[in-house]
Amino acid sequence: MTAYAIAHLHNPAPHPDVAEYIERISATFEPYGGRFLVHGAQHEVMEGNWPGAVVMIAFPGMAEARAWWDSPAYQEIAPLRSRHIASDIVFVPGVPEGYDAGATGRAMRESLPAG
Repeated sequence: MTAYAIAHLHNPAPHPDVAEYIERISATFEPYGGRFLVHGAQHEVMEGNWPGAVVMIAFPGMAEARAWWDSPAYQEIAPLRSRHIASDIVFVPGVPEGYDAGATGRAMRESLPAG
């Protein structure tokens, strides 16, 4: 099942280290089946507050996402970003084919206390 690496970059700003990180990052995740879904795009905040930028990378699964994160190739370049950009980064598994949100909602409703 597809997994996603999602980064909320709070203060992205041009810097030579960040440019090098961007130049090198694709080579670190491609061996794990990763590919950019969102990178460098302007986002539109519909609710709440989301300053900064969003990056999303898709992987074939959570194991591949974790393997990329832990890889020597990625760990070598990660400080180029983290020294200059405050970030929140999460890995999230996608939903399976045929996922039914209605069924999830019904199951949630059934688990609630009566009243």
